[in-house]
Amino acid sequence: MQSVVQVVDWPFVTEVASRVATIAIAIGVGVFLANLAVAFGAVRYITVLAYPLTKPANLPREVGTAILTTTASTTAGYGMLAEFRDSGMLDDRATLVAVTINTFFGFVQHIFTFYAPVLIPILGLRVGLMYVGARAAIALGITLAGILGGALLLSERNVNPTAVPDDIDAPDRDTQPTGEKLRGAATSTWKKLRRIVPRLAVVYALVTLLVETNTLQALTSVADPLATLVGLPGAAVPVIAVFAFDTTTGAVTIAPQIGTVFTPRQAVATMLVGGIVSFAVSTFKRSIPFQYGIWGASFGSKVVAINTALKVVFIGLAVAVLLVP
Repeated sequence: MQSVVQVVDWPFVTEVASRVATIAIAIGVGVFLANLAVAFGAVRYITVLAYPLTKPANLPREVGTAILTTTASTTAGYGMLAEFRDSGMLDDRATLVAVTINTFFGFVQHIFTFYAPVLIPILGLRVGLMYVGARAAIALGITLAGILGGALLLSERNVNPTAVPDDIDAPDRDTQPTGEKLRGAATSTWKKLRRIVPRLAVVYALVTLLVETNTLQALTSVADPLATLVGLPGAAVPVIAVFAFDTTTGAVTIAPQIGTVFTPRQAVATMLVGGIVSFAVSTFKRSIPFQYGIWGASFGSKVVAINTALKVVFIGLAVAVLLVP
């Protein structure tokens, strides 16, 4: 095993600095363009797909407005569904179906604001697209399950199309001047870079150091039997642990090991498993407070349970497909 002193030389520093700078530039450009896309309403173009989804699910057409709103703002979309439920337009079962259909459109927002500008530059184009594609397929699968559930479980008894809240309407386009949109995008980009880049540099340096000194292999050897059982190398264990606390840091941790320790499919499967752990943590940190705030404790618990169960099932299916020999 090489010592730290032997590894930390000028080529090591140059490699880490070059990698971090490359990723930081890519993230900066990507985040800025993503912020511009959101500011100018480009994200809304994909929402034309939302309205036709309500008919086969036996939901009122107005629910499509909430679904398209979710693409721009998850909070606003859920808020509209809560108003539909409070007004009597949707009963509890219909609301759960609508929340499930919302899944893919909520994911679309994150493609523009996180996956494309942040995660793909870190992971590289091939693995990045594989991972985002897998997450998109999972979200779409959940949405289709919601449509099927509506088709099978909903009827006229579950909805009242005439009970539309008076103040519900499609979201207005942003009326900010172009200069203000540009300044807002630049400010948002700088804040995200200021938060990500220092962490990126530290984590990438530590991971590179662990790989070069073979310390990572020593640390994870004890987990090899368990990881091998599910078809992943032992090095997947610390990556999954990191994902539990921060997705970006998890991606930074696994990126330099792709092609050596992990195959692309193993890397994506590891990140998806990490996503399950991360989702479990975020449920307590963010989802429960958010859902309880929107729906109240009783119905909010049902929404959390449905969301959690569906995500775990569909992520598990995706991991199984990726690890098929």
